[in-house]
Amino acid sequence: KLAVLPVPSVTKMAATPLAAVQADWENREFVETVATGIKRIVEFLNNFESTTRYRMAVLNEKITSLERSLDFIEAKVNKSNEAN
Repeated sequence: KLAVLPVPSVTKMAATPLAAVQADWENREFVETVATGIKRIVEFLNNFESTTRYRMAVLNEKITSLERSLDFIEAKVNKSNEAN
């Protein structure tokens, strides 16, 4: 689940160097949090794509097998109808 993150306020100029360092640290933490969230989303999507691709390949094999069986049965039925 994604959490809504507060954006650090950087609109005010820091009155002291310590405040500037603190504001910079907050900004870097925010950027790192966003980057980590994006990495997690990308990892999920890559895993989902890989899993889905595998499942689709398995499903495709099953459908191909069923189509072959259906063709065989149709041929037998047609041959039987022709014999009568």
